[in-house]
Amino acid sequence: MVKLNILNMERFLSTVNSCTGKVNMLCPDGKKVNINGEETVQDHLWQQYCQNENYLPLALEISNPRDYMNIVSYYAGDC
Repeated sequence: MVKLNILNMERFLSTVNSCTGKVNMLCPDGKKVNINGEETVQDHLWQQYCQNENYLPLALEISNPRDYMNIVSYYAGDC
């Protein structure tokens, strides 16, 4: 699991959508929701991001090691 504070939603979603496996968002109620390529879920994330004035904390579970490294590399470069 990795916790991220998203400051650039467009680049974050582009990185997520380039992943080959599932990228699960961990919800406060314990549910896991795949956000990779899921337009409806991503639209909801955009709404939350805008409501939070371009900031969104997320906890993710990424099963594919290559996908994990791509997301961590995106995040390190975005900070």
